[in-house]
Amino acid sequence: MKIVAFAQNQYRKFPADFERRHEGTVTTPYALAEPGEVRAAFRDYLDYIMQAARAGFDGVAFTEHAQTTYDMIANPSLIGSAIGYATETEGLDVAVYPVGRSLGKAREPVRVAEEYAMIDCISGGRLMAGFPVGLMFDAAINNGVPPIEVRRRYEENLRLVLRAWSDPEPFAWNGRFTQLPSVNIWPRPLQQSLPVWITGVGNPATMKLALENNFGFNYFGWFGSELTASRVFARFREVADAAGIAANPNRLAFMASVCVGETDEEAERVFGPHLEYFFNKGPGATAIGKLAIPGGISLPGIRFLLEDQAGDFGFAHEMRHADIGRILEVGAAVVGSPATVAERLAGIARSYGVGNLVVMLKMGSMPRDLVADNVERFAGSVLPRLRGETVGEDRPHHWWPERLGGSPLPAGDALRGAA
Repeated sequence: MKIVAFAQNQYRKFPADFERRHEGTVTTPYALAEPGEVRAAFRDYLDYIMQAARAGFDGVAFTEHAQTTYDMIANPSLIGSAIGYATETEGLDVAVYPVGRSLGKAREPVRVAEEYAMIDCISGGRLMAGFPVGLMFDAAINNGVPPIEVRRRYEENLRLVLRAWSDPEPFAWNGRFTQLPSVNIWPRPLQQSLPVWITGVGNPATMKLALENNFGFNYFGWFGSELTASRVFARFREVADAAGIAANPNRLAFMASVCVGETDEEAERVFGPHLEYFFNKGPGATAIGKLAIPGGISLPGIRFLLEDQAGDFGFAHEMRHADIGRILEVGAAVVGSPATVAERLAGIARSYGVGNLVVMLKMGSMPRDLVADNVERFAGSVLPRLRGETVGEDRPHHWWPERLGGSPLPAGDALRGAA
Protein backbone atom coordinates (compact mmCIF):
# COMPACT_ATOMS: atom_id res chain seq x y z
CA MET A 1 0.00 0.00 0.00
CA LYS A 2 1.25 3.48 -0.91
CA ILE A 3 1.02 6.41 1.53
CA VAL A 4 1.08 9.93 0.08
CA ALA A 5 1.26 13.19 2.06
CA PHE A 6 -1.07 15.93 0.82
CA ALA A 7 -1.82 19.54 1.72
CA GLN A 8 -3.61 22.67 0.65
CA ASN A 9 -2.35 26.17 1.34
CA GLN A 10 -5.21 27.80 3.23
CA TYR A 11 -5.18 31.36 4.54
CA ARG A 12 -4.94 30.86 8.31
CA LYS A 13 -5.93 34.13 9.99
CA PHE A 14 -9.54 34.95 9.15
CA PRO A 15 -11.60 36.37 12.04
CA ALA A 16 -13.86 34.05 14.01
CA ASP A 17 -17.02 35.40 12.35
CA PHE A 18 -15.67 35.10 8.79
CA GLU A 19 -18.21 32.55 7.57
CA ARG A 20 -21.10 34.60 8.95
CA ARG A 21 -19.99 37.87 7.33
CA HIS A 22 -18.88 36.62 3.93
CA GLU A 23 -20.69 34.62 1.28
CA GLY A 24 -17.78 32.27 0.76
CA THR A 25 -14.18 31.70 -0.12
CA VAL A 26 -14.67 32.56 -3.80
CA THR A 27 -15.67 36.20 -3.26
CA THR A 28 -13.60 37.06 -0.19
CA PRO A 29 -11.96 40.50 -0.66
CA TYR A 30 -8.16 40.38 -0.53
CA ALA A 31 -8.29 43.40 1.78
CA LEU A 32 -8.79 40.87 4.61
CA ALA A 33 -5.35 39.36 4.00
CA GLU A 34 -2.14 40.18 5.81
CA PRO A 35 0.63 40.04 3.15
CA GLY A 36 3.13 38.77 5.70
CA GLU A 37 0.85 35.86 6.59
CA VAL A 38 0.37 35.00 2.92
CA ARG A 39 4.14 34.84 2.48
CA ALA A 40 4.51 32.73 5.64
CA ALA A 41 1.77 30.38 4.48
CA PHE A 42 3.63 29.58 1.26
CA ARG A 43 6.91 28.98 3.08
CA ASP A 44 5.26 26.73 5.64
CA TYR A 45 3.43 24.85 2.89
CA LEU A 46 6.60 24.07 0.96
CA ASP A 47 8.44 23.18 4.17
CA TYR A 48 5.66 20.73 5.04
CA ILE A 49 5.90 18.98 1.67
CA MET A 50 9.67 18.65 1.98
CA GLN A 51 9.41 17.38 5.56
CA ALA A 52 7.02 14.68 4.39
CA ALA A 53 9.31 13.77 1.49
CA ARG A 54 12.24 13.35 3.90
CA ALA A 55 10.14 11.42 6.43
CA GLY A 56 9.61 8.34 4.27
CA PHE A 57 6.27 8.88 2.55
CA ASP A 58 5.87 7.22 -0.83
CA GLY A 59 4.74 10.43 -2.47
CA VAL A 60 3.77 14.05 -1.94
CA ALA A 61 0.62 15.64 -3.39
CA PHE A 62 -0.70 19.16 -3.92
CA THR A 63 -3.48 20.70 -5.95
CA GLU A 64 -4.97 23.78 -7.61
CA HIS A 65 -7.76 26.05 -6.39
CA ALA A 66 -7.51 29.37 -8.17
CA GLN A 67 -9.15 32.44 -6.56
CA THR A 68 -9.99 30.41 -3.45
CA THR A 69 -8.90 31.23 0.09
CA TYR A 70 -8.80 27.62 1.30
CA ASP A 71 -6.03 26.82 -1.19
CA MET A 72 -3.90 29.65 -2.58
CA ILE A 73 -2.13 27.45 -5.15
CA ALA A 74 -3.07 28.92 -8.53
CA ASN A 75 -0.87 26.57 -10.57
CA PRO A 76 0.35 23.26 -9.09
CA SER A 77 2.97 22.96 -11.84
CA LEU A 78 4.97 25.66 -10.04
CA ILE A 79 4.92 23.61 -6.85
CA GLY A 80 5.64 20.38 -8.75
CA SER A 81 8.70 21.86 -10.44
CA ALA A 82 10.12 23.18 -7.16
CA ILE A 83 9.45 19.93 -5.27
CA GLY A 84 10.65 17.80 -8.17
CA TYR A 85 13.98 19.63 -8.21
CA ALA A 86 14.42 19.74 -4.43
CA THR A 87 13.66 16.06 -3.91
CA GLU A 88 15.85 15.01 -6.85
CA THR A 89 18.72 17.09 -5.47
CA GLU A 90 18.37 15.42 -2.06
CA GLY A 91 18.00 11.93 -3.53
CA LEU A 92 14.47 11.46 -2.20
CA ASP A 93 12.64 8.81 -4.23
CA VAL A 94 9.09 10.04 -3.72
CA ALA A 95 6.32 10.36 -6.28
CA VAL A 96 5.42 13.92 -7.25
CA TYR A 97 1.64 14.11 -7.57
CA PRO A 98 -0.08 17.33 -8.64
CA VAL A 99 -3.62 16.19 -7.92
CA GLY A 100 -4.77 18.43 -10.67
CA ARG A 101 -4.61 20.94 -13.39
CA SER A 102 -8.27 21.62 -14.04
CA LEU A 103 -8.60 20.86 -17.74
CA GLY A 104 -12.29 21.79 -17.76
CA LYS A 105 -11.29 25.46 -17.65
CA ALA A 106 -8.01 25.27 -19.59
CA ARG A 107 -7.78 27.43 -22.70
CA GLU A 108 -4.15 26.46 -23.33
CA PRO A 109 -4.11 22.66 -22.88
CA VAL A 110 -0.78 22.26 -24.69
CA ARG A 111 0.83 24.43 -22.02
CA VAL A 112 -0.47 21.98 -19.40
CA ALA A 113 1.11 19.10 -21.35
CA GLU A 114 4.42 20.98 -21.47
CA GLU A 115 4.37 21.85 -17.77
CA TYR A 116 3.74 18.28 -16.68
CA ALA A 117 6.43 17.03 -19.07
CA MET A 118 8.86 19.50 -17.47
CA ILE A 119 8.03 18.22 -13.99
CA ASP A 120 8.65 14.63 -15.08
CA CYS A 121 12.02 15.58 -16.56
CA ILE A 122 13.03 17.70 -13.55
CA SER A 123 12.05 14.93 -11.11
CA GLY A 124 13.77 12.19 -13.09
CA GLY A 125 10.58 10.34 -13.99
CA ARG A 126 8.57 10.54 -10.75
CA LEU A 127 5.44 12.37 -11.90
CA MET A 128 1.90 11.14 -11.28
CA ALA A 129 -0.31 13.26 -13.55
CA GLY A 130 -3.55 14.38 -11.94
CA PHE A 131 -6.38 15.72 -14.11
CA PRO A 132 -9.65 16.59 -12.34
CA VAL A 133 -12.57 17.98 -14.28
CA GLY A 134 -12.31 20.94 -11.93
CA LEU A 135 -14.60 22.91 -9.66
CA MET A 136 -17.56 24.41 -11.45
CA PHE A 137 -17.22 27.91 -10.02
CA ASP A 138 -13.57 28.03 -11.02
CA ALA A 139 -14.32 27.13 -14.63
CA ALA A 140 -17.60 29.01 -15.09
CA ILE A 141 -17.24 32.06 -12.82
CA ASN A 142 -13.49 32.60 -12.52
CA ASN A 143 -12.67 31.65 -16.11
CA GLY A 144 -15.88 32.31 -18.03
CA VAL A 145 -16.39 28.81 -19.46
CA PRO A 146 -20.09 28.09 -20.05
CA PRO A 147 -21.08 25.32 -17.62
CA ILE A 148 -22.45 23.11 -20.39
CA GLU A 149 -19.00 23.15 -22.03
CA VAL A 150 -16.87 22.26 -19.01
CA ARG A 151 -17.08 18.48 -19.28
CA ARG A 152 -16.68 18.44 -23.07
CA ARG A 153 -13.75 20.83 -22.88
CA TYR A 154 -12.17 18.63 -20.22
CA GLU A 155 -12.38 15.48 -22.34
CA GLU A 156 -11.07 17.19 -25.47
CA ASN A 157 -8.21 18.83 -23.58
CA LEU A 158 -7.26 15.56 -21.91
CA ARG A 159 -7.21 13.81 -25.26
CA LEU A 160 -4.96 16.55 -26.67
CA VAL A 161 -2.56 16.38 -23.70
CA LEU A 162 -2.21 12.59 -23.95
CA ARG A 163 -1.55 12.75 -27.68
CA ALA A 164 0.95 15.60 -27.26
CA TRP A 165 2.92 13.36 -24.90
CA SER A 166 2.91 10.29 -27.10
CA ASP A 167 2.71 11.20 -30.80
CA PRO A 168 6.26 11.01 -32.23
CA GLU A 169 5.49 13.42 -35.07
CA PRO A 170 4.13 16.98 -35.12
CA PHE A 171 0.38 16.96 -35.74
CA ALA A 172 -2.44 19.40 -36.40
CA TRP A 173 -5.36 19.61 -33.97
CA ASN A 174 -8.81 20.68 -35.05
CA GLY A 175 -11.01 20.29 -32.01
CA ARG A 176 -14.20 21.98 -30.96
CA PHE A 177 -12.48 24.23 -28.43
CA THR A 178 -8.87 24.29 -29.65
CA GLN A 179 -7.48 24.54 -33.18
CA LEU A 180 -3.72 24.32 -33.67
CA PRO A 181 -1.78 24.05 -36.94
CA SER A 182 1.05 22.21 -35.19
CA VAL A 183 1.55 20.43 -31.88
CA ASN A 184 5.11 19.32 -31.16
CA ILE A 185 5.94 19.84 -27.50
CA TRP A 186 9.45 20.08 -26.05
CA PRO A 187 10.18 18.44 -23.71
CA ARG A 188 8.26 15.17 -23.64
CA PRO A 189 7.79 13.23 -20.38
CA LEU A 190 10.76 11.12 -19.31
CA GLN A 191 8.42 8.20 -18.54
CA GLN A 192 7.25 6.19 -21.51
CA SER A 193 3.83 5.83 -19.87
CA LEU A 194 2.82 8.43 -17.32
CA PRO A 195 0.49 7.28 -14.51
CA VAL A 196 -2.68 9.37 -14.86
CA TRP A 197 -5.14 9.99 -12.02
CA ILE A 198 -8.60 11.51 -11.86
CA THR A 199 -10.16 12.85 -8.67
CA GLY A 200 -13.93 12.54 -8.44
CA VAL A 201 -16.82 12.88 -6.01
CA GLY A 202 -18.88 9.90 -7.14
CA ASN A 203 -20.10 10.67 -10.66
CA PRO A 204 -20.31 7.34 -12.51
CA ALA A 205 -19.35 9.09 -15.77
CA THR A 206 -16.01 10.05 -14.21
CA MET A 207 -15.51 6.50 -12.96
CA LYS A 208 -16.26 5.09 -16.41
CA LEU A 209 -13.79 7.53 -17.96
CA ALA A 210 -11.10 6.41 -15.51
CA LEU A 211 -11.72 2.71 -16.09
CA GLU A 212 -11.89 2.85 -19.87
CA ASN A 213 -8.68 4.85 -20.11
CA ASN A 214 -6.57 3.08 -17.48
CA PHE A 215 -6.56 6.06 -15.11
CA GLY A 216 -6.38 5.83 -11.33
CA PHE A 217 -9.40 7.10 -9.36
CA ASN A 218 -8.94 9.27 -6.27
CA TYR A 219 -11.79 10.07 -3.86
CA PHE A 220 -11.63 12.87 -1.28
CA GLY A 221 -13.05 11.91 2.12
CA TRP A 222 -14.17 15.38 3.21
CA PHE A 223 -17.82 14.35 2.90
CA GLY A 224 -17.32 11.72 5.58
CA SER A 225 -15.87 8.25 5.18
CA GLU A 226 -18.66 6.96 7.40
CA LEU A 227 -21.29 8.39 5.07
CA THR A 228 -20.37 8.45 1.39
CA ALA A 229 -17.17 6.46 0.89
CA SER A 230 -18.76 3.02 1.01
CA ARG A 231 -21.34 4.12 -1.58
CA VAL A 232 -18.73 5.69 -3.87
CA PHE A 233 -16.35 2.74 -3.89
CA ALA A 234 -19.21 0.25 -4.25
CA ARG A 235 -20.40 2.28 -7.24
CA PHE A 236 -16.89 2.18 -8.72
CA ARG A 237 -16.87 -1.61 -8.48
CA GLU A 238 -20.29 -1.75 -10.14
CA VAL A 239 -19.08 0.41 -13.03
CA ALA A 240 -15.94 -1.75 -13.33
CA ASP A 241 -17.99 -4.96 -13.35
CA ALA A 242 -20.31 -3.56 -16.03
CA ALA A 243 -17.27 -2.71 -18.16
CA GLY A 244 -15.72 -6.14 -17.60
CA ILE A 245 -12.63 -4.68 -15.91
CA ALA A 246 -11.06 -6.64 -13.07
CA ALA A 247 -10.76 -4.94 -9.70
CA ASN A 248 -7.31 -3.77 -8.68
CA PRO A 249 -6.97 -1.87 -5.36
CA ASN A 250 -3.95 -0.02 -6.71
CA ARG A 251 -6.07 2.02 -9.09
CA LEU A 252 -8.01 3.48 -6.13
CA ALA A 253 -6.94 6.20 -3.69
CA PHE A 254 -8.69 7.69 -0.68
CA MET A 255 -7.83 11.08 0.80
CA ALA A 256 -8.31 11.64 4.54
CA SER A 257 -7.57 14.59 6.82
CA VAL A 258 -5.42 13.11 9.61
CA CYS A 259 -4.30 14.46 12.99
CA VAL A 260 -2.12 12.43 15.36
CA GLY A 261 -1.74 13.20 19.06
CA GLU A 262 -0.35 11.42 22.10
CA THR A 263 -3.85 10.25 23.03
CA ASP A 264 -7.28 10.41 21.41
CA GLU A 265 -8.39 13.10 23.85
CA GLU A 266 -5.31 15.26 23.34
CA ALA A 267 -5.55 14.99 19.57
CA GLU A 268 -9.19 16.11 19.58
CA ARG A 269 -8.43 19.01 21.93
CA VAL A 270 -5.33 20.26 20.09
CA PHE A 271 -6.43 19.78 16.50
CA GLY A 272 -10.18 20.37 16.90
CA PRO A 273 -10.13 24.17 16.45
CA HIS A 274 -7.96 23.91 13.34
CA LEU A 275 -10.21 21.28 11.76
CA GLU A 276 -13.25 23.43 12.49
CA TYR A 277 -11.45 26.38 10.86
CA PHE A 278 -10.68 24.24 7.81
CA PHE A 279 -14.26 23.10 7.24
CA ASN A 280 -16.11 26.23 8.44
CA LYS A 281 -13.91 28.73 6.63
CA GLY A 282 -12.77 26.50 3.77
CA PRO A 283 -14.88 24.02 1.79
CA GLY A 284 -17.90 24.77 3.95
CA ALA A 285 -17.68 28.48 3.20
CA THR A 286 -18.08 27.86 -0.53
CA ALA A 287 -21.72 28.32 -1.49
CA ILE A 288 -23.31 25.11 -2.80
CA GLY A 289 -24.74 27.11 -5.69
CA LYS A 290 -21.22 27.81 -6.90
CA LEU A 291 -20.21 24.16 -6.74
CA ALA A 292 -23.18 22.76 -8.65
CA ILE A 293 -23.98 25.33 -11.35
CA PRO A 294 -26.79 24.17 -13.67
CA GLY A 295 -25.46 22.58 -16.83
CA GLY A 296 -22.15 21.60 -15.34
CA ILE A 297 -23.06 18.09 -14.19
CA SER A 298 -24.55 15.33 -16.31
CA LEU A 299 -27.96 13.90 -15.39
CA PRO A 300 -26.49 10.63 -14.03
CA GLY A 301 -24.03 12.69 -12.02
CA ILE A 302 -26.82 14.83 -10.55
CA ARG A 303 -28.76 11.71 -9.62
CA PHE A 304 -25.91 10.16 -7.67
CA LEU A 305 -24.83 13.48 -6.16
CA LEU A 306 -28.33 13.97 -4.76
CA GLU A 307 -28.41 10.41 -3.46
CA ASP A 308 -25.03 10.81 -1.76
CA GLN A 309 -25.93 14.16 -0.19
CA ALA A 310 -29.50 13.32 0.83
CA GLY A 311 -30.55 12.76 4.42
CA ASP A 312 -27.65 11.44 6.49
CA PHE A 313 -25.35 12.01 3.52
CA GLY A 314 -25.66 15.79 3.67
CA PHE A 315 -22.45 16.72 5.52
CA ALA A 316 -21.49 19.00 2.62
CA HIS A 317 -24.33 21.27 3.77
CA GLU A 318 -23.09 21.20 7.39
CA MET A 319 -19.44 22.07 6.82
CA ARG A 320 -20.01 25.79 7.36
CA HIS A 321 -20.96 25.27 11.01
CA ALA A 322 -19.81 21.73 11.89
CA ASP A 323 -17.99 21.33 15.20
CA ILE A 324 -15.27 18.79 15.89
CA GLY A 325 -17.76 16.30 17.29
CA ARG A 326 -19.75 16.20 14.06
CA ILE A 327 -16.59 16.18 11.93
CA LEU A 328 -15.40 13.05 13.73
CA GLU A 329 -18.85 11.45 13.81
CA VAL A 330 -19.16 11.44 10.01
CA GLY A 331 -15.53 10.45 9.47
CA ALA A 332 -14.56 13.69 7.70
CA ALA A 333 -11.24 13.49 9.56
CA VAL A 334 -9.23 10.77 11.29
CA VAL A 335 -8.04 12.04 14.68
CA GLY A 336 -6.46 10.24 17.61
CA SER A 337 -3.43 8.49 19.02
CA PRO A 338 -1.01 6.71 16.67
CA ALA A 339 -2.71 3.38 17.37
CA THR A 340 -6.19 4.79 16.74
CA VAL A 341 -5.19 6.54 13.53
CA ALA A 342 -3.33 3.52 12.18
CA GLU A 343 -6.24 1.20 12.96
CA ARG A 344 -8.76 3.56 11.36
CA LEU A 345 -6.75 4.09 8.16
CA ALA A 346 -5.98 0.40 7.80
CA GLY A 347 -9.67 -0.35 8.24
CA ILE A 348 -10.57 2.14 5.49
CA ALA A 349 -8.06 0.55 3.12
CA ARG A 350 -9.30 -2.97 3.81
CA SER A 351 -13.02 -2.13 3.83
CA TYR A 352 -13.00 -0.19 0.59
CA GLY A 353 -10.24 -2.13 -1.18
CA VAL A 354 -8.03 0.94 -1.59
CA GLY A 355 -4.32 0.50 -2.35
CA ASN A 356 -3.32 4.17 -1.93
CA LEU A 357 -3.96 6.44 1.06
CA VAL A 358 -3.53 10.19 0.64
CA VAL A 359 -3.21 11.80 4.07
CA MET A 360 -3.70 15.51 4.65
CA LEU A 361 -1.56 16.39 7.65
CA LYS A 362 -1.63 20.18 7.25
CA MET A 363 -5.00 21.89 7.24
CA GLY A 364 -6.96 24.91 8.35
CA SER A 365 -5.27 27.28 10.76
CA MET A 366 -2.56 24.87 11.94
CA PRO A 367 0.70 26.72 12.71
CA ARG A 368 3.95 25.34 11.29
CA ASP A 369 5.13 23.80 14.58
CA LEU A 370 1.93 21.81 14.99
CA VAL A 371 2.11 20.68 11.37
CA ALA A 372 5.69 19.53 11.91
CA ASP A 373 4.65 17.59 15.01
CA ASN A 374 1.80 15.96 13.12
CA VAL A 375 4.09 14.83 10.31
CA GLU A 376 6.68 13.55 12.78
CA ARG A 377 4.15 11.53 14.78
CA PHE A 378 2.56 10.08 11.67
CA ALA A 379 5.89 9.16 10.07
CA GLY A 380 7.33 7.75 13.28
CA SER A 381 4.36 5.92 14.77
CA VAL A 382 1.63 5.46 12.13
CA LEU A 383 3.54 4.87 8.93
CA PRO A 384 5.38 1.79 10.27
CA ARG A 385 2.06 0.22 11.29
CA LEU A 386 0.55 0.83 7.86
CA ARG A 387 3.57 -0.74 6.15
CA GLY A 388 2.26 -4.08 7.32
CA GLU A 389 -0.96 -3.70 5.33
CA THR A 390 -1.04 -5.79 2.17
CA VAL A 391 -3.96 -4.23 0.28
CA GLY A 392 -2.95 -4.31 -3.38
CA GLU A 393 0.42 -5.92 -2.74
CA ASP A 394 -0.50 -9.02 -4.75
CA ARG A 395 -1.45 -6.97 -7.81
CA PRO A 396 0.66 -4.91 -10.24
CA HIS A 397 0.62 -1.16 -9.62
CA HIS A 398 -0.02 0.37 -13.03
CA TRP A 399 -0.67 3.83 -11.56
CA TRP A 400 2.73 4.45 -9.96
CA PRO A 401 5.98 5.65 -11.61
CA GLU A 402 8.17 2.86 -12.95
CA ARG A 403 11.27 4.33 -11.33
CA LEU A 404 9.56 3.89 -7.95
CA GLY A 405 8.47 0.29 -8.51
CA GLY A 406 5.30 0.75 -10.55
CA SER A 407 4.49 -0.72 -13.94
CA PRO A 408 2.45 1.96 -15.72
CA LEU A 409 0.60 1.06 -18.89
CA PRO A 410 -0.37 3.38 -21.75
CA ALA A 411 -3.30 5.54 -20.66
CA GLY A 412 -6.12 7.11 -22.62
CA ASP A 413 -7.06 4.32 -25.06
CA ALA A 414 -10.71 5.35 -25.23
CA LEU A 415 -9.77 9.00 -25.74
CA ARG A 416 -7.16 8.54 -28.45
CA GLY A 417 -7.68 9.75 -31.96
CA ALA A 418 -7.37 12.82 -34.09
CA ALA A 419 -9.46 15.93 -33.65
